[in-house]
Amino acid sequence: MRAWSAPDVPRLPVTGPAVALHDTSSGRLRTTSPRGPARLYVCGITPYDATHMGHAATYVGFDLLVRAWRAAGHEVTYVQNVTDVDDPLLERAAKVGGDWTEIAQRETELFRQDMQALRVLPPDHYVGAVESIPLVVAMVEEMQRAGAVYEVDGDLYYSVTADPAFGTVSGWERARMLEVWPERGGDPDRAGKRDPLDCVVWRGERPGEPSWPSPFGPGRPGWHVECTAIAREHLGGGFDVQGGGSDLVFPHHEMCAGHAQVLDHDEPFAQLYAHAGMVAYDGEKMSKSRGNLVFVSALRNSDVDPAAIRLTLLRHHYRSDWEWTDDQLWDAVDTLATWRKALALGAGAPSGPVVEQVLAALADDLDAPTALAVVQAWVDATVGTDGLADTSDREAGAVMHALLDASLGLSL
Repeated sequence: MRAWSAPDVPRLPVTGPAVALHDTSSGRLRTTSPRGPARLYVCGITPYDATHMGHAATYVGFDLLVRAWRAAGHEVTYVQNVTDVDDPLLERAAKVGGDWTEIAQRETELFRQDMQALRVLPPDHYVGAVESIPLVVAMVEEMQRAGAVYEVDGDLYYSVTADPAFGTVSGWERARMLEVWPERGGDPDRAGKRDPLDCVVWRGERPGEPSWPSPFGPGRPGWHVECTAIAREHLGGGFDVQGGGSDLVFPHHEMCAGHAQVLDHDEPFAQLYAHAGMVAYDGEKMSKSRGNLVFVSALRNSDVDPAAIRLTLLRHHYRSDWEWTDDQLWDAVDTLATWRKALALGAGAPSGPVVEQVLAALADDLDAPTALAVVQAWVDATVGTDGLADTSDREAGAVMHALLDASLGLSL
């Protein structure tokens, strides 16, 4: 599957500091230490609807990580999936009377357009669930040989007890897992399961559902094993960061780790687990079921500057939960107008300290709000309250243009 086109990103003449991220599994800030290219896996969309601000906030957040790693001198190998066959997509197709493959292709293309408009750097490997089925089948066979998989009425389940480290990604108590599990695709009460938390890795064929041949009979992959198989294929074991929204901590990332770790005993699935916060609207988390979605494409089609959308997202720390309001967007539009005026002067307040402070903020758990505050201080100093420009740095405008684009994805 193809990704979207990469923007031309300027290279900064300085090297940024090592990047530290908050690790969900340990609950602390940890410095990333890539050996060779920095390796990142971010869970992608299930393409049954358009990109909303919750999606955008997550992918813009991890785009900051890619940029911070590059600023620190690392090459980056970035992998993202598309769950282009799964229950929500099939349910959507049945509800609207459409073809699930056409819906998936249409919404994936819209996602590409949204990401390109927001200047999100594309993954090096953009992989659909359907095209990854051979990888999944091979991995499930490995898990069978390891004794980590069993059958229930034609479906294959992963046994969570096969991984002694199960539970360490989320740090959740079993009671909390059992409470959330049914709300996030689990089937704890199914007869024949060895443990209520066991999850499907191969779903046997059902009437009216797509299926593919396998040694276990026709069917399709479970959700979690899809991401695990793709990550192991393109990143190998023990890659640097597994990322996604905070709603993926359990079960998705917990299960992904367990699937891999029953096979790769000598190393964890990922070195670090990072999670983006949730975006609300009208007092509730944005979700299809609640119908409270703000779509990137709808704003773009209303002639809203995509840079203003991105700036609105950047004003919130990637790990924070927050609520979208239109006032924030219009304030971002006004802010960008002011910044463009300052940049247009060419000369300005000294830019060297700004570069250093912005890169340091982003290396410190992707602290975009602090980085933006540094930029705003430069703008204020460049064009003072008396309307006179500080032109002590004749190259400031060019440096700031490059810094904003390379580190924050704002091409002004």
